[in-house]
Amino acid sequence: MRVAQFTKRFIVLFLQISVTAKAQQSSSSATVAKHQEQVVVTGTYAPIPLDEADRTVDSIPIGQSPTVFRNAMDALQSNPSVDVQQRAPGVQGDLSIRGSSFGQTLVLVNGLRLNDAQTAHNNLDLPFPFEAVQRIEVLEGSGSTLYGSDALGGVVNFITAAPSVSEGRFGAAGGSFGTNEQNGSLAYIAKKISEQATFTRELSTGFMPDRDYRSLAFGSQTGFQSGLGHSDVLLGWSDRPFGAAQFYGNYPSWERTRGWFAGARQELGEKTEVDFGFRRHTDLFDLFRYQPWIYENRHATESYQIGLRRHQEINNAMRFYYGAEGYRDVIDSNNLGHHQRNRGAVYGSFDARALRRFSVSIGAREEVFSGGNKRFSPSISGGYWVNSHLKLHGAASSAFRLPTFTDLYYSDPANVGNPSLKPESAWSYEGGAQVNAGRHSGDFVVFHRRERNDIDYVRSGPNEVWRAQNIQRLQFTGFEAVFRFQIASSQRIDVAYTGLHGAQAALNGEQSKYVFQYPVHSGTLTWWGHGPQHIDTHLRMGVLQRYRRDPYPLIELSAERAFAYVKPFVQLTNATNTGYEEIPSVRMPGRAAIAGMEFYWRQR
Repeated sequence: MRVAQFTKRFIVLFLQISVTAKAQQSSSSATVAKHQEQVVVTGTYAPIPLDEADRTVDSIPIGQSPTVFRNAMDALQSNPSVDVQQRAPGVQGDLSIRGSSFGQTLVLVNGLRLNDAQTAHNNLDLPFPFEAVQRIEVLEGSGSTLYGSDALGGVVNFITAAPSVSEGRFGAAGGSFGTNEQNGSLAYIAKKISEQATFTRELSTGFMPDRDYRSLAFGSQTGFQSGLGHSDVLLGWSDRPFGAAQFYGNYPSWERTRGWFAGARQELGEKTEVDFGFRRHTDLFDLFRYQPWIYENRHATESYQIGLRRHQEINNAMRFYYGAEGYRDVIDSNNLGHHQRNRGAVYGSFDARALRRFSVSIGAREEVFSGGNKRFSPSISGGYWVNSHLKLHGAASSAFRLPTFTDLYYSDPANVGNPSLKPESAWSYEGGAQVNAGRHSGDFVVFHRRERNDIDYVRSGPNEVWRAQNIQRLQFTGFEAVFRFQIASSQRIDVAYTGLHGAQAALNGEQSKYVFQYPVHSGTLTWWGHGPQHIDTHLRMGVLQRYRRDPYPLIELSAERAFAYVKPFVQLTNATNTGYEEIPSVRMPGRAAIAGMEFYWRQR
């Protein structure tokens, strides 16, 4: 069936379901939260309402219905500007925004960096359970002024939150491909302290040979109030072995990653806070799973970060934000050797804002690396409310990315790094409009990014070795549109589309490995519904076409029914049983279903 015919039939079916559900809903149905009512912290120096943001920020709620999404990669696919190229589903994947490479997207947890200094392939290997995540915020466009290296295409911030009540949850599920999973959390709240412990365990025999996986993760978040102010401590640990067949060539490979994370944030009065982060990540890779002695890599990276942040109110409408940060990355590897690099940064930003009238933010960051190299990252953004229903906004910013240790030093029979690589840099521009028509709204954005010294692997022929090098004059221009329709009080439909065009200077006949794998067209249609008998339903259809490849559709459905202390749920992925590859030569699973039960108790 052609994609266009399939899409047309699906929309007709979707509208029939929507009308039926609308006719059945009762006056007691819970309200589906409106997108504009949310507050965001990513892309700004202080929390602001989503519709006051001058940059394109998407907020994906997770904690309100944790059984809707299986994992972080599943949740991120609801945004067509975010490209998730999964390897082991929910275990490892590459992430990019607005056509960037997977190394040009910065991943955070509560504002602390998670990017792996060894390789960006590990950026989504989260060192804590997905059950700990309350929401995911996506900043589309460069963010180096706020966050430093790697934020050329955008930023993904996983937000955890202190529990609102004392409660306990435990879930178990099973389904296709021998999938077996358990998860749970236990939360306690006292007068000045809160604690939430979470865990997740999942295993699968795999949809094909050597694509089995196991995943185990624990997390703890502690918050307490003292004379200094509020304190927050996040701890996490993960262990994920998985079959890596086809990931790095036509080999029966195997990989095991482990992660440790500790993050702390301390308020010092009302205007100052300090934060600290530590991440350790190990990666064991065997090119031949059952003959590991042929080729094996062992990598261990450690990353440290510390920051001091402060703001000063000039008057009711103006604030000045400033601070300093320090970072250290260390790697010990049998292939890459032992290396470390240090860097420090200072930044400042002036913010003037009159709610529902206008806003402007001007910021700059100076970052210094080992050896005395520097990067200056300025930015400016602003917004103007034409009236209560229309807001115009725009931004311009500079960003950069440091090479990973793999880019610099890696070597195997098919790939060779380059220790002479220069940092990547880019200028990004965007302009758009937000339209708010009561229960319905829309966002429209045009963006452009000009990159220099892009890091990619190139070769002159199919039998040659891939070699890391800087390439020049890479540009991306795109358009984003999002429509949100609030149907009555219990249903919402989101329709989103991102179109992208890339242009690159000639490589003199050489092949590029990563740059031109981006989606040229990506669209999603999502239905959130709260129906009778407390049945919540989430339906998502996506159609994606990559550069010089055929489009393919994907449909996912999840439903849950809440009782007094138990919630049965079902999840269906790739309902059309589409055969597709997100990464060339890496097959993805066909149709799969998982059913389970969540038990919960909440203090009243």
